Amino acid sequence: MIICRKFALHSLKTLKRHCSNQVLTTEYYINKFKMKVPKSRENPVILKLESPEFHSILSEDVKTLVGLFQKYNHEIRIAGGAVRDLLMGIQPKDLDFATTATPTEMKKMFETENVRMINANGEKHGTVTPRINDNENFEVTTLRIDVVTDGRHAEVLFTTDWLLDALRRDLTINSMFLGLDGSVYDYFFGYDDLKKRRVAFVGSAEKRIQEDYLRILRYFRFYGRISDKPNNHEPETLQTIKNNAEGLSNISGERIWTEVKKIAEGNSAGELLEVITQCELGPYIGLPSNCSTEELKRVWAQSGHLSLNAITLLSTLLSTLDDAINLNARLKLSAFERDLAIFVIEHRGPKLHPKPLLPYQQLVVKTKSKPLVVRQYVIEVLKYNNSPYLEDFQKWEIPTFPIGGALLKQNGVESGRMMGQVLHELKNIWADSEFMLSTEEILKHIPNVTEKLAQRKRKDIS
Repeated sequence: MIICRKFALHSLKTLKRHCSNQVLTTEYYINKFKMKVPKSRENPVILKLESPEFHSILSEDVKTLVGLFQKYNHEIRIAGGAVRDLLMGIQPKDLDFATTATPTEMKKMFETENVRMINANGEKHGTVTPRINDNENFEVTTLRIDVVTDGRHAEVLFTTDWLLDALRRDLTINSMFLGLDGSVYDYFFGYDDLKKRRVAFVGSAEKRIQEDYLRILRYFRFYGRISDKPNNHEPETLQTIKNNAEGLSNISGERIWTEVKKIAEGNSAGELLEVITQCELGPYIGLPSNCSTEELKRVWAQSGHLSLNAITLLSTLLSTLDDAINLNARLKLSAFERDLAIFVIEHRGPKLHPKPLLPYQQLVVKTKSKPLVVRQYVIEVLKYNNSPYLEDFQKWEIPTFPIGGALLKQNGVESGRMMGQVLHELKNIWADSEFMLSTEEILKHIPNVTEKLAQRKRKDIS
């Protein structure tokens, strides 16, 4: 929960003094800072899970972990995304736990029980990672509140109040807990929203966003995962996002790309990217400020079913190579992603030829890069254009160039840089012949190629 900056540090010191000899409760917190808590359930236990997915997560390692906390009288529950997934009948990929135990109490407990701890750096924010049975790591985080935030980081205090911890989370569907007996704890009606396929912030959307501006993009990511309609956003939520768009400018490119990539490769990606541009987020996430969505809508309508790479879809919002360079500068893309954006922009236009795939096959063979990588780029371009020849290209095997260094040396080509240049020029000639020239026919071009390269070198020197 965010507190006015001018007395934030004083508030934090006051809370820390209070917490030194008392439990930080909802009542104390609300009364001290006159905070308004959103409507919550009087009884947060809404149901008891008995599904196969729930029982499958109760491994021996999980039971051991829970048993330790019970032995030392600390409450522990599964938190966040795993609860949401289980309620949707989805097997969780991993489990995160929340507990009333402080990091100090957890460390003492694990040390006493000879349980190894991994990465103690999370202790400042309340996270301890024990390795249970020397087999599996689990992140366990102390219940906490975000007292002072700057839109990226938070100063936290620990609490034993589950409602306060639920209140600091971003979305209602992510604010639920699950007891290891199957009891689902839902303070802010996340289960109701989940059944409605509704994505909503916990309490005030503006407060949640201003605590961490990355939550703007998390909203769209979870919308793609949860909603069954491509454009059923609540207008007030979108307006709040638009009003706070500039906050993304202080979020690192790596964090932004992690979210945008998941959005662009998820459900309703085309529609979500369109809304993102309408909310004027583009300039803060590496997209042109004046980008048109017409190409995005066209490509998404014809090719959205082809599992486009995130960069391929984002490229519909890029008009020039400079746009691709700016996107890379903001998001810190991998070399593969950066070059894919450039390749799509350069080659998405029509390549008219009696043999439609030949120009693309020649691109792969003529490249100075790795042919297998360029082959992947071509596949994305063909997806972009919903090419009827996509499947044929995917089945195509890159032909083996019949000339190597040893053969060139036998034919008088000196080793070193010159040999690489000759090899490349000969490969281009072979590709232009539609890969039909024999070894002997290719070798006949060596004199012309070496003379051409020599002339080019002389010209460069002069």
